[in-house]
Amino acid sequence: MVAWGSALYPGVYGKERPDHPAVIMAQSGEVVTYGQLDDRSSRLARVLRNAGLRRGDHIALFMENQSRYMEVVWAALRSGLYVTAVNSYLSPPEVAYIVDDCMAKVLITSHARAATASEAVKTTPGVDLRLMTDGVVDGFDSYEEALGSVGYGPIDDESVGASMLYSSGSTGRPKGILRSLPLHQPWEEDAQTERFRTLYRYDGDTIYLSPAPMYHAAPLAYSLGTQKVGGTLVIMEQFDAVEALKLIESHRITHSQWVPTMFVRMLKLEPEQREGHDFSTHEVAIHAAAPCPVDVKRKMIEWWGPILYEYYAGTEGNGSTGITSQEWLRKPGSVGQSRVVELVIMDEDGTELQPGQEGTIFFKGGGKFEYHNDPDKTAESRSGPDMSTLGDVGYVDEDGYLFLTDRKAYMIISGGVNIYPQEIENCLVLHPAVADVAVFGVPDAEMGEQVKAVVQVADGVTPGPEMERELIAYTRNHIAHFKCPRSVDFEDELPRLPTGKLYKRLLRDRYWGKKDSTIV
Repeated sequence: MVAWGSALYPGVYGKERPDHPAVIMAQSGEVVTYGQLDDRSSRLARVLRNAGLRRGDHIALFMENQSRYMEVVWAALRSGLYVTAVNSYLSPPEVAYIVDDCMAKVLITSHARAATASEAVKTTPGVDLRLMTDGVVDGFDSYEEALGSVGYGPIDDESVGASMLYSSGSTGRPKGILRSLPLHQPWEEDAQTERFRTLYRYDGDTIYLSPAPMYHAAPLAYSLGTQKVGGTLVIMEQFDAVEALKLIESHRITHSQWVPTMFVRMLKLEPEQREGHDFSTHEVAIHAAAPCPVDVKRKMIEWWGPILYEYYAGTEGNGSTGITSQEWLRKPGSVGQSRVVELVIMDEDGTELQPGQEGTIFFKGGGKFEYHNDPDKTAESRSGPDMSTLGDVGYVDEDGYLFLTDRKAYMIISGGVNIYPQEIENCLVLHPAVADVAVFGVPDAEMGEQVKAVVQVADGVTPGPEMERELIAYTRNHIAHFKCPRSVDFEDELPRLPTGKLYKRLLRDRYWGKKDSTIV
């Protein structure tokens, strides 16, 4: 094992292990070494300084998963800048909103996103420099030529930057999550990387598989963690269940991160696609982003062994919980105990609840954040001076283990009874005819709301009234009848991004007469 003394960055690894792979693109096989990552990120840092950017300024990155992604992020992180990684699936107005709202002075994109980027920059007057990789279109300068125009070596005033990512926006437009810039030096240990070493055994021999889009908070954070310890990052251009299993074997993957939707898709593969792989190097499989159905996780542990590590946290960075496979088998369905800060469950009146009582989840004494340009949303996330929430609902048991029930925003109130869709979704997704599912409340003249399920059926399954009756009967055999869907509609594909994030509001708004929904 390679054991490095502290969390470092490309400026150190570029000299100590210049030929070691920092990035491997899964599909193309392209390799970026630490020497190249150091050179390119330091050159881009010079370009940004020459453009007038100083510590605390913002850049935006709008790019698909590709080999240049991490060097752009590192250029910001070694220049004291904020980098906003923009969802690469958004429309031009949505991209423009984020780029403008985050006050980006520089936009870096790719030729593959040229059409969207060109349209978006028409309404981003604050952007002074527009760079494009892999070719250019009108209005953009060549990224490669810009890097070639400056000298080698780091800027004189290197300091640590940060990401300012945008929330998914379950209601309204997404908001940037702003935290203060770190005060330590780029080559000094940071608390998050120290936790990666302790909790997940990250080190210089780590080979980390990232199957999700890099603009998402968790893939970006864990990919950076891999490179802070000098490990190798294997990036999938896009998720494919069969290919992901092959990559674990072919690249001798040691660490990986997933969302429950990916687990479901892998579990539903044909036996010949799932079996026969060598997973002997696979030591740590991290998952988060959404509650994992109990039966799904149990099957994954049976398949991969007790290597699953789950956590609950948000981009806000105000606190987290964690749980090992061994703990989870004792506490099925839990997302673990709080790390570092105190976990508090509160009712609508701000009263702390007892173990077993369901309420809003707060972290006490956690990291400070604010929602950029939205003081009202920031205030809504607070309870007193030192407690904040992500808006999720759950309870803790007598041992302090947290159990999530749902997002508060999607709670269904039917006849005065609170119903949380997650439990129903967890039930339906296990039916062999279901490829994906969303559950939410729709208007009901008598009850206020009734439970609606929207289902994407598996390949070879015919949707229709007969399948609707079968699915409703299935839920009634597994959960309380008052929670079960009153009706089931079918969609060819649910609006879910490769991160696993389901844009439920798009579906829900159709039933509430809202015609102006967009994916935000």
